[in-house]
Amino acid sequence: MINKRRNIILFEVFLLNFLSCNVTTEKVCFNSMRDRNNTYCENYFSNMFKQIIAERYKGSIQSCDINIKDVLVVTVATNETDGYKRYLRSVEVYGFRDNLKVLGMGNPWLGGKNIKTGRGGGYKINLLKEAVEKYKNDDQKIIIFTDSYDVIFLAGLSEVIAKFKSTDARVLFSAEGSCWPDRSLATKYPAVSGGKRFLNSGGFIGYASDVHAILTYSPLKNEDDDQLFYTMAYLDEKLREQHKIKLDHKSEIFQNLYGAVADVELKFEGAKASLVNTVYNTEPLILHGNGYSKLSLNSLGNYLANAWSPEEGCITCWEGTMELDKTLPDTYPIILIAVFVERPTPFMEEFFQKIYEQAYPKSKLHLFIHNTVDYHQDVIDNFLMKFEKEYRSSKVILPKDSISESDARNLAMDYCLLKKCSGYFTVDSLAHLDHEYTLKFLVDQHRGIIAPLLVRPYKMWSNFWGAIMDDGFYARSFDYMEIVKNERRGLWNVPFINTCYLINATLISNKETRPSYEEGDLDTDMAFAYSNRERSIFMYVSNRVDFGHLVDPDSYDVTLTHPDLYQIFDNKLDWEKKYIHDNYSLNFHPEQIPIQPCPDVYWFPVVNEKFTKSLIDVMEAFGKWSDGSNNDPRLTGGYENVPTRDIHMNQVKFEPHWLHILKEYVRPLQEHVFTGYFHDPPRALMNFVVRYRPDEQPSLKPHHDSSTYTVNIALNKVGVDYEGGGCRFIRYNCSVTDTKPGWMLMHPGRLTHYHEGLRVTSGTRYIMISFVDP
Repeated sequence: MINKRRNIILFEVFLLNFLSCNVTTEKVCFNSMRDRNNTYCENYFSNMFKQIIAERYKGSIQSCDINIKDVLVVTVATNETDGYKRYLRSVEVYGFRDNLKVLGMGNPWLGGKNIKTGRGGGYKINLLKEAVEKYKNDDQKIIIFTDSYDVIFLAGLSEVIAKFKSTDARVLFSAEGSCWPDRSLATKYPAVSGGKRFLNSGGFIGYASDVHAILTYSPLKNEDDDQLFYTMAYLDEKLREQHKIKLDHKSEIFQNLYGAVADVELKFEGAKASLVNTVYNTEPLILHGNGYSKLSLNSLGNYLANAWSPEEGCITCWEGTMELDKTLPDTYPIILIAVFVERPTPFMEEFFQKIYEQAYPKSKLHLFIHNTVDYHQDVIDNFLMKFEKEYRSSKVILPKDSISESDARNLAMDYCLLKKCSGYFTVDSLAHLDHEYTLKFLVDQHRGIIAPLLVRPYKMWSNFWGAIMDDGFYARSFDYMEIVKNERRGLWNVPFINTCYLINATLISNKETRPSYEEGDLDTDMAFAYSNRERSIFMYVSNRVDFGHLVDPDSYDVTLTHPDLYQIFDNKLDWEKKYIHDNYSLNFHPEQIPIQPCPDVYWFPVVNEKFTKSLIDVMEAFGKWSDGSNNDPRLTGGYENVPTRDIHMNQVKFEPHWLHILKEYVRPLQEHVFTGYFHDPPRALMNFVVRYRPDEQPSLKPHHDSSTYTVNIALNKVGVDYEGGGCRFIRYNCSVTDTKPGWMLMHPGRLTHYHEGLRVTSGTRYIMISFVDP
C-alpha cells in the first residue's frame, strides 16, 4: 500500500513536471522524469497518456516497455586514461554503470602500435566476440558498443534504445563523411539520399544475435583493422539485408566529429547543455571524437554530460577533489615549486614576494630555481637570503652554469622525484600569483595537470589556448573570450597551457606519461603541450577564482636604470601597484577636502617613494645636468630665461611615460580642483628634474611659469636629505617648505602665482617639474 501510494505521488509529480514544460524543454523534461522512474512508467501510465506522448514523440514512448537491465554496454580500455575516466563519468551521470562491461582493462594493448593514425584495432573485435559469445542466440538483448577514450554519452539508455528502435534496424553503426581506411571501397557503398555515407566503427548498437553474426563474419588478427572488418561486413549485401545493418546517416544517435566539427554546436537550455547537429537538426546521444577531432571533443566535453551549466556553473569542478584542512598543515602533500627565469622580466621582486606569500606550509615545499639572466641574480639572492631556510630544501641553477631550459626542466622533475614530492608546481617569472591560495586550490582540484588562468591585464593574452590549428599553433575556441573574461567560470580541458601549472608526480614517475620538453624544433612550451596531447593526457586550466596575471616582458630593457619604471605602457597594473601612492584614490573621495597650503595651490599624494628614489637614480646615472646658464641647446632657440640645473625627461627616454602619467593621474586631479578647464591629453613641452645644492644652484629667482598650470613633485625628504628649500608664492607671501616625496604641488603658471625657489642650505634637493599646456 505504501509503495502504491508512493507511485501515485511520483505519477502526479511526473504529470506536473510534464505539463509545466514548455514546447522547447518538454522532451527534456519528459526524458529526465522517465529515466528517473522507468519501473513506475511501465506500470502506471494510463493508455490515454501513453497515446498522447506516443503521438507527440512518434514512438519514443516505447522505451517504457524496455527492460534496461537487458541492455549491455561494452567498451574496450586497457588503461584508465583521462579519456576513459571522462567516458565512465558520462555513464555514471546517466545512470547505467551497472550495464557497462569494460574489456581489456589492465592487459597490454595488442591492437597495433599506431592506431591513432594508422590501421589496427582488431583486438577490440576479438575481445567483444568473446564477451558476446554467450548471447549469440539472444535476439532480444541489445548490445551497445563504443570506444571509450574518445567517447561521451549524452543521454540515458532508455532514450538511446527508443531512438534505435525507431530506426527499424537490427544493427545500427555510426556514420562519417570519410571512407577509411580503404578509400577504394567508397564506390561500393549504397547510395544515400542525405547524411554521412560511410561506416565508422567507434560506435554501434544492435541485438546480440545479430551483433554476434557480424563479429563472426570472418576471422581477423588483433592487429588487423577493426573499421575495415566492419566495413566489409556492411558491404556484404546478403549479410547487410539478413541482419538489417544500417548506418546512422544523420547522427540521430551517434555523432562522429572528424570532418564534422562545424556541423555541431552547443545548446544551453536552463541547467542543461546539449549538442545539436545543425545540418540534420538532430540531437545526437553519443559523441565520438574520432581521428583528429579529439581536441574538439575535449572542448565540447567541458560542457556536456552535465559538466557545466549556465545555472550551476562548473559541476565537474567539485568532482574528484581533495580538501586540504588549513588547521592540519602536516597533512599537506609535499610539493616542489620550480621557478624558471628564462628572460629579462619586469617586477621580479614582486614576483618572488608572491611566491613566498603562497598560503602553503613552507615545511611542505621544496624550491628549485633556474635563472639564465645575470641582471636578476641579485633579486634571487636577496629572496634566498631572507626566506631560503623556511623551505624544506632549495636548489639553484645560476646563469654561469649554462644549463638550457629543457635540461633545467628535466632536472627539476628529477629533483621532485628525488625529494619524493607528490606534486610539481612550475612557475615562470612571467606569472604573478596574486591569490595567496593559488597552489592550495590547484592541489585541492586533484587533476593530473592543471594551470591557474593567468591573463595579461587589459588584454586577451593568457596562459592557455582553447584550440589549435592543424599546424599546432594558436586558434581561438568558441568560448575563449568568455573564459578569459571570467564570464564563464570553471575547469576547462584545453590543448595548450604554459607559464604556470601543477603536475601530479605520478605522471612524472612513469616514463610513459612523463612530460617532455624536447619535441623536434618546438620550444619547451609547445613541446610540453604537444607531448601531452599525443599521449592523451588532459591539461586543465581553472578560472574558478582570480588567481593572478601575466606580465609582458617584450619591452623590458635591462640596460636602463630601474627598467621597471619604464613599464607603464606594457604592464600598467604592476606599474601602478609599485609606483602610485597608496592614498592616490583618496584624492577623489567625496568627503576629502583638497589640501591648499597656499591660495589655489593644491597638494596631492600621487607617486610613492619607490618612484621618487628610482627617478633620482635614473637622473644621477645619466649624470648630464645642465650648467644653470641661460644658454641651453636643448631648447628651441637655445635660450632659457629662468635656468636651473636640470635633466629633461626626453634625455633619459622617459618623456612619453611622463606624459602618460600627466594624462592618467595628474589631469583628473586638475579637473577635480580647477573646474571648467579640460584639456585631454595635457600638453607639456618642459618636463624635467631640478637639482638644488648650496655649492651648485641653491635657489631660483622669482618668475612666472610658461604654463596654464604647473606640476611640482618633491623627490626627496626635507630635514633628511637636505635643509632649507621650498617654494614661496610672492603675491600671497605664502611658502611651502614641508614638502613630502611623491606629493605634488599644482598651481596656476601665469599671472597670479609669481614664485621663487627658496635656498637650500645643505644637502641636495630634487624636484620634478612639468609646465602643462604652455
